[in-house]
Amino acid sequence: MILEKINKPNDIKTLRSEEYEILAMEIRDFLIDKISRSGGHLASNLGVVELTIAMHLVCNLPEDKIIWDVGHQSYTHKLLTGRREGFDELRKYGGISGFPKKRESNCDAFGTGHSSTSISAGLGYAEANRILGRKNTVISVIGDGALTGGMAYEALNNAARSKQNFIIVLNDNEMSISHNVGGMSEYLNQLRTGDIYNNLKNNVMDLLKKVPGGDTAIAKIRRTKSGIKQLFIPGMLFEEMGVTYLGPVDGHNIKKLVRVLEEAKKLDHAVLVHVITKKGKGYLPAEKEPWKFHGVEPFDVETGMAVRQKVKPTYTDIFSAAMVKLGEKYSNLVAITAAMPDGTGLTKYREAYPERFFDVGIAEEHAVTFAAGLAAGGMKPVVAVYSSFLQRAYDQIIHDVCIQNLPVVFAIDRAGLVGSDGETHQGIFDLSFLSTIPNMNIFAPMNLYELTDILKFAMEFNGPLAIRYPRGEAYDELKELRTPIEYGKSQVLYQERDIALVAVGNMVKEAVKVREQLKRYGCHVTLINVRFVQPMDEQMLEELEQNHFLVVTLEENILNGGFGVKVTRFAKNRNMGYHVMNLSLPNLYVEHGNVKILMKEVGIDTDTILDRILEYLKDMSK
Repeated sequence: MILEKINKPNDIKTLRSEEYEILAMEIRDFLIDKISRSGGHLASNLGVVELTIAMHLVCNLPEDKIIWDVGHQSYTHKLLTGRREGFDELRKYGGISGFPKKRESNCDAFGTGHSSTSISAGLGYAEANRILGRKNTVISVIGDGALTGGMAYEALNNAARSKQNFIIVLNDNEMSISHNVGGMSEYLNQLRTGDIYNNLKNNVMDLLKKVPGGDTAIAKIRRTKSGIKQLFIPGMLFEEMGVTYLGPVDGHNIKKLVRVLEEAKKLDHAVLVHVITKKGKGYLPAEKEPWKFHGVEPFDVETGMAVRQKVKPTYTDIFSAAMVKLGEKYSNLVAITAAMPDGTGLTKYREAYPERFFDVGIAEEHAVTFAAGLAAGGMKPVVAVYSSFLQRAYDQIIHDVCIQNLPVVFAIDRAGLVGSDGETHQGIFDLSFLSTIPNMNIFAPMNLYELTDILKFAMEFNGPLAIRYPRGEAYDELKELRTPIEYGKSQVLYQERDIALVAVGNMVKEAVKVREQLKRYGCHVTLINVRFVQPMDEQMLEELEQNHFLVVTLEENILNGGFGVKVTRFAKNRNMGYHVMNLSLPNLYVEHGNVKILMKEVGIDTDTILDRILEYLKDMSK
C-alpha cells in the first residue's frame, strides 16, 4: 500500500505523481473502514482527500501552516502527518482527536472546532511571518458553510489590506458561489497570476504614478478592468474586497490543485482559491445523503446503516415533536437555527411551518438579535442551538434580548458533556455565563416530560428563558412525580432529613441512584429537582435548614459561576445552619471520549459521587 509509505510529515513528497490518485483511493478506503468502527466525521473528510494531498505537496510542514476551519475535515491531514496508527483510538478517551490539536502534533497549526475562525487565525500567522521576516506559506481552509459566519467576512476585510502572501482555500462542497466558465476562466487565472503579467501591471502602475494626471488614468483603468472582470471572472465579491480570486478549480484534480496553489504562493497579498469538491466522494451512501454522514456513529459499510439502532427517543426528538404541536396552537411561534435544522430537531417544524422557520446559516450572533427583533415585533421566537455554540452570542443575549427583557426562548441542546467531539463542543459553561445576566431565566428539565412541560410554559412566559438539556437518550423515569411547573420553584421529589441532594436537570438521574446507595448506608436523604437555576428557589434553600445538616449540589457544568457556587454563597450570606458540598465539573476543559468515561474522570458519576459524599460525612464526624 502506498499509504503505508506515509509515516511522517512530508513523506508524500517521495511519491511519484502517478501514485497520487492511488493514494487518494487508499485514504478513502482507510477512512470509511476506520470511521465505520469508531464513528466520526465522514462525508466532509471524503470530500477533501485530493485537496489535502495537494496542500501537503506544496507545503513543507510544520514550517508552513495549514489551518482548518471547524477542523472536522482534517482526518487526511492527520494521516499525511504520520498519525495513521492512532486511528484505532480516534475520538476515544486518551486517543487522537477528531479535530486539529496543537498539543497532538506540531503540524496542527491551530486548534479548531467552531466555525469561521480559520481566516482570522491564518491572517495572524501571515502577519507574524511578515513582521519576523519569514517566508513560510500559510493556508487557511474554509468551507462555503463556514463562510456564512460574519467573523469570516471581518477577517476577509482585514486580509485585503495585508501585504503578505496568504492563501485562503474556499472548499465549496454544497453550492458553487459562481459558475465555472471553463477555459476562459482558467486562462485568465493563469494570466493574472503569471510573473510576466504581474510585473507588467506593477511597472505600468508605477510609471503612471510619476506622470501628470496619472492617478486619474489609474482610476479609469481600474474601473474598466473591474467591468471586464464582472463579465468573465467569477468571485468578484472577493476581488472587490481586495482579495485576488482564483478558480473555480476541480477539487478532485490533484495536478490542477497543485498548479493553482503554486501560483497562489507567488502573490504578495491575500489570494482566495475557490475549490469545488463533492461531500462524501467515493462512498455512495455519503454522496447521496452527505448530511447523514456528517457526524456518524459506527455503521455498516455495505448499507450505510448505523450498527446500534436508536431505541429510546433523544431529548432532541422530544423537542422536535413538542415544537410541531406547539406550532399548531401558537400562530406566532417561530423557530430559528444556525445551520443545524437536523442537529437541533427543527427539520419537522420546517416541513410543517416553512413560513415560520428560519435557518440563518452559521451566524449565532445574528440568530439571537434576529430573534430579539421578532420578539419585539410580536412573535414568539425559539432559538435552537448547541450549548457550546451559544457562547458566540453572549453579547447579543445581554444587549439585544435581556436588557429589553424580550420573550426569546433559547432551546439549548447538547448541554453538559457531549463526548467524542471534545473540548470545543462540551456544553459545560452555559449555566455559568447565562447566570451572570439579569433578566435571564434558566430551566433544566430532569426528564423528557419536563422538557415538554417547560416548552408549553415558555409559550406563555413573557421574558427571556433558556432551557438546557443534554445530548442522547431522554430520561423517561419519574413520570409518576410529574407536577405542574411553577415559575422560580424547585420540586421536592423525596422528602426526608439530614442530607439533601439538590440536582440540576440531567443530574437528577444520577442523584436518584446516589440516594438509593446512601440509604443502604442508613442515611436519610431528601432529593430536590432544581428546575429553575435562575431565579434560584431561595425559599427551598431556607426550608432545608430546618432538618438538614448537609446540602449537596449536583450539576453538569463547571464549578466557576455554576449553580452550586450560587447556593454556597447564599448559605454563607444567610448564615444557614448546614454545610454545602458542590459536586460539579472541575474548572478545566474536558477532552474527547465516551460520556460515561468522562463523567467518571471528572467525578460526577454515581460511584464517585457516593464515595465523595461518604468521605465528606466521615470528615464531618471527626
